[in-house]
Amino acid sequence: MKPHRILVVDDDSYIRLFLEETLVGQKYEVEVAKDGEQAWKMLQASPPDLVLSDLKMPKMDGLALLENINTLEDPPGVVLITAYGTVATAVQAMKLGAFDYLTKPFSITEIEARLNRYFEINSLRRENRQLKDKIKSTEVVSNMTGASSQLQDVLDIIDMVSKSDAPVFIQGESGTGKELVATAVHRRSNRADGPFLQTNCAAIPENLMESTLFGHVQGAFTGAGKTTKGLFEEADGGTLLLDEISEIPVGLQAKLLRVLQEQQLNKVGSHKTVNIDVRIIATTNQDIQQRVKDGRFREDLYYRLNVVPIHVPPLRERKGDIPLLVEHFVAMFCDKYHQSRKQVDADTMRRLEVYDWPGNVREMKNNAERAILFSGDAKTLTMNHFFPPVLKDAGISKEVFNGARTIAEVEREAILATLDGTGQNRTQAAKILDISVKTLRNKLKQYGIAGADQT
Repeated sequence: MKPHRILVVDDDSYIRLFLEETLVGQKYEVEVAKDGEQAWKMLQASPPDLVLSDLKMPKMDGLALLENINTLEDPPGVVLITAYGTVATAVQAMKLGAFDYLTKPFSITEIEARLNRYFEINSLRRENRQLKDKIKSTEVVSNMTGASSQLQDVLDIIDMVSKSDAPVFIQGESGTGKELVATAVHRRSNRADGPFLQTNCAAIPENLMESTLFGHVQGAFTGAGKTTKGLFEEADGGTLLLDEISEIPVGLQAKLLRVLQEQQLNKVGSHKTVNIDVRIIATTNQDIQQRVKDGRFREDLYYRLNVVPIHVPPLRERKGDIPLLVEHFVAMFCDKYHQSRKQVDADTMRRLEVYDWPGNVREMKNNAERAILFSGDAKTLTMNHFFPPVLKDAGISKEVFNGARTIAEVEREAILATLDGTGQNRTQAAKILDISVKTLRNKLKQYGIAGADQT
């Protein structure tokens, strides 16, 4: 665990030296400033965990420094040092956000007690936030439902890489659950108690991307009214998910590569180096190797990220998982909307298995939610409860339910759609349709399908 960083601010050189030696002896990382102005410059470049500041100083006193600190996006704690005659001012400062104050003369024991109290309370606050995050994400791993070998391969890789700090590069189509995989890697890792931050690189304006990732100091550019931490600093000690990393501009990719290699960064507008300890997980739904060939993504950055590659298969490649996923989402939304558990009828389930699900698991989840919302008091879900595109693409059009087609036409449509959905695998299609391969062959012969006599 990294030592806490404390900035000591006092115009008395003897007090600065005493505090520095005392705090270093207590295993803190210490920086010193001779007045509020110097301290404020240091704070903008790299905010510490706690500021221990004298109240009465030339140029900028402790109260003015506190007001400036409060403008930071993530302000550190402040403990003020005051003489007996200014205790009332120190108490007023606490109302403005200071954590506590020390009255001169003070002992080493008093300093230790104040600092321990601050970091204990701060740790409890952090643990509380993390606990809330874990409660909110309890469904993450459970949503990775399925028994297919393709999904099992993904879960096996998650188990193998979770205990390492190696970068993970997750590739797959939109809606396949790449974010769920990333979250599972973090939650099973040694960094599970640290922050887990994620950002969609495609959604960040190009002119703000560097600042968003690495932070900036006050005045670094027009509109930079205060010093802010970037995502890398915010994720220190934890994991940062860079979703759709292929959208990062080529010009910024070299800086990102340096940060990944050296675990150090410079805020925009600052030459001071900030050390970080972050595990990177990246995702993309693009053909990243083609982007490398086209010169749109740096090859060295690709290899730096692709230490552990994970491919999340689309739902059409693991159709055997569809019934389990449908049942899982139906149960989840029944609970969410306080409805009694509902069943999906067998005919509907077969048609859902045939459908290609171009939107993958995300599309299925949305359809399941709609089905529950539109099912009313029905105990059984049918195709009528799902989106019209599902009915059409599964080979069952809305007209069927209005009696506009004969049973034979519906049967033929269902058989051909099922064959298309299984890649013309007759054994699998017969199983889904709940008929024998021989019956299926006879039906195809009846429809005049070429090669119908073949097995």
